[in-house]
Amino acid sequence: MIKPDDSRVFFRPFEFANRERVLKIIARVMTLPEAEVERRAQEVLREFADRHQRLRVFFLKRFEQLSGQLISDQHLSESRRLLLGACFTQEYSLEAAALFNPSMVLHPDQTDLPEGSARFVLSLRATGEGHVSSIVFRSGVIDRDARVTVNTPTRFVNAGEMLPNSSYEKRLFERKLLELGLLNELALRVLAVLDDTFTFDQLKTVLDRELRRTRSVIREQTDSARGILSLAQANYEIHFDPGQRLSERVIFPTSPAEVKGIEDARFVAFREEDGSTTYYATYTAYDCQVVLPQMLETRDFVHFKISTLNGP
Repeated sequence: MIKPDDSRVFFRPFEFANRERVLKIIARVMTLPEAEVERRAQEVLREFADRHQRLRVFFLKRFEQLSGQLISDQHLSESRRLLLGACFTQEYSLEAAALFNPSMVLHPDQTDLPEGSARFVLSLRATGEGHVSSIVFRSGVIDRDARVTVNTPTRFVNAGEMLPNSSYEKRLFERKLLELGLLNELALRVLAVLDDTFTFDQLKTVLDRELRRTRSVIREQTDSARGILSLAQANYEIHFDPGQRLSERVIFPTSPAEVKGIEDARFVAFREEDGSTTYYATYTAYDCQVVLPQMLETRDFVHFKISTLNGP
């Protein structure tokens, strides 16, 4: 029987809506003597080492994300950077509430198996604290007598590296804006400036320029701008370390459109004409306002491409 395990946790960024609180925390850490910084950093590393891999990497990455908030560019020791990153990190139990909605496909790796056996990938919807849903994985084997064995997951979980979409097609982007009711005057002005294919940075630059040009502070305009960016950010890729076990990978809500969860993904395998296999899953992204249908695509369960679904 597969049961949720609330002890399986992973790191997430700990965000503050109030910038003043961020600056106060940074200031407190910056005033600590170096000896105390070293001691506290080592305490944090020891306390979380049995539940997390790559602690230093995550904390240092969080520090880099916060470095723009520092009031000076003075060189900081690694211990102080680690401690600052840890102050803006939270631990999240992704299976705290439920584990359900399974789907099963043949594993892309069928090597080193007894005759008549097959290895499978099992995907599940995990619901954690705050009832936020994500996608987790298990692997196992069905033997020649139809006995099913599901491998015990490890205690570690990692969310992988998020890679923004490299480019967008204006024609498809415009169609999706229309479906979402976001193809208004602002969107049309922005699209008129962009090339047939464009990047996220180009979209954001043009959008910011249009908002400044009109000096618009109308809520309708700012909401529209937020919706346009949210649509762009809903298209991205996730890459996991190939050395990680399958059960250590979680696809957790990353884009603004998914902030309240990734729901009801079920994988199916498609055999391509060249004999290769691509695995697809549709799911629902939810942000409390818009329900966005999404498509997941992978060939190896290491690299995933996430795209918005568009009508004809």
